[in-house]
Amino acid sequence: MRVTPCQATLAGAIGLNLLLYCAWRDRGGVTSLLLSPPRSIPSIPILLWDFENDLAGTARSFASLPVPVLVAAETAPYPPVPLPAEVGLLPLCPTADRPPPLAHPKLHVRIHHTALVPDGTHAVPGLLEHVGHAGRRAGDTRLVAAPVGSVPLRCQELRLEPRAWTARYGPSAPGVCRAVEGTAVLLLRTRDLFALPFPLARPVPTALFVQAAFRGWGLRLMPAAFPAARRPPISPHGRWKAENLAETRRRRLMHDLGIKREVLADGRERWYGCSKDTARCFGTVHARTPQYLLAGRWTPPCCLRALRETAQHVAGILEAAGVRYWLEGGSLLGAARLGDIIPWDYDVDLGIYREDVRKCRWLAAAAAGEPVEDTEGFLWEKAAEGDFYRVHYSRSNRLHVDLWPFYPRGGVMTKDTWLGHPQDVEFPESFLHPRVPMAFAGFTAMAPNNARAFLELKFGPGAIENPEYPNPTVKYLGQD
Repeated sequence: MRVTPCQATLAGAIGLNLLLYCAWRDRGGVTSLLLSPPRSIPSIPILLWDFENDLAGTARSFASLPVPVLVAAETAPYPPVPLPAEVGLLPLCPTADRPPPLAHPKLHVRIHHTALVPDGTHAVPGLLEHVGHAGRRAGDTRLVAAPVGSVPLRCQELRLEPRAWTARYGPSAPGVCRAVEGTAVLLLRTRDLFALPFPLARPVPTALFVQAAFRGWGLRLMPAAFPAARRPPISPHGRWKAENLAETRRRRLMHDLGIKREVLADGRERWYGCSKDTARCFGTVHARTPQYLLAGRWTPPCCLRALRETAQHVAGILEAAGVRYWLEGGSLLGAARLGDIIPWDYDVDLGIYREDVRKCRWLAAAAAGEPVEDTEGFLWEKAAEGDFYRVHYSRSNRLHVDLWPFYPRGGVMTKDTWLGHPQDVEFPESFLHPRVPMAFAGFTAMAPNNARAFLELKFGPGAIENPEYPNPTVKYLGQD
């Protein structure tokens, strides 16, 4: 008998499914996920996460429904949790002797929607199917959230600012919901879930809300609630462990998502970037173009905060010591344009009179050749590249203010080190007689008396009104 191509393809597909089924059954997998469920039951597999409440009770509750159930965990629960026989474990962390978790056959599901259920939730017959029907509605709605327990969910707006590495939460406008505050069961299409870069990252709700906001997905709120299990009293040590684990997971998630600052609805902020105790967020700058510019981003907000703090500290030290200084280069440009550091700048530049170096104890010590840490942990040193000084945010974090020692010669301010930057030129000393106060980076700094003329001498006509990246031959502003 002649076998047609269609018959051969069908036979091959059936054989492949049988092989997958047998291999998975031998490993103790949840075979129900390999097959589409009967049409008479809700086609929604359950993924459970977290172990702080009542994992065994939650698993038993949802296993009583005619749906596949998996426990998503970075590692197997310890101490071991007695799970029903029909509940499987989905390990999220790869190991050397197993395939990557998301390549596991358990995730080759043919089921349209997936529900992500937090530990401590109890099932209600029919409610999951009701939530699933809401998830099938048209429009930009890709996520459905149903509350767990008696506390209603609060809808929030979530606005992402990728160039500023920032996520902002706030009250939602009518008909707009991008995130919810409160414990919730979340439902979305299976293909949407596993198309995300971090589909099951912890904390799961935050990971889904942020990734959905990047894609413009809407979120629908359901009024019907799932019951919550009673939580036993938690010990102080248990609370400390849970809080530390939650903070570790959140920091790891924000690093993966490229978020260094969250602005909460009540105005509080969470920071995930560099600090005095860490290295700065970017490496060595080549061709005056930091790596984040090539990635389509601007200076991380933690770096800008550190630069502002360092600039204010250095200016205060110089003024107290009687050292004459002024805003230079891109820092003066930022002050004239914004009253702040340029959003993509990576250092602060100040000019000083060379003869005043000895007036400041920290500058004098740096000039002698030894880096010195001042009483507030800022590190002063002579730059290796030439005759100028740097003040670093800390020994660990090398965000810095450059201090350029100029001296007058025939009415012109000059210096001994020139790094070849186009704006690095001599200028008439009359710009400094007098110096004038100017708002900059949250404080009042001293500046040349005619900022526009000074900047156009350095950068060319229209420098204030026409922003541009430091080296347009590598990356120019219009490319973003």
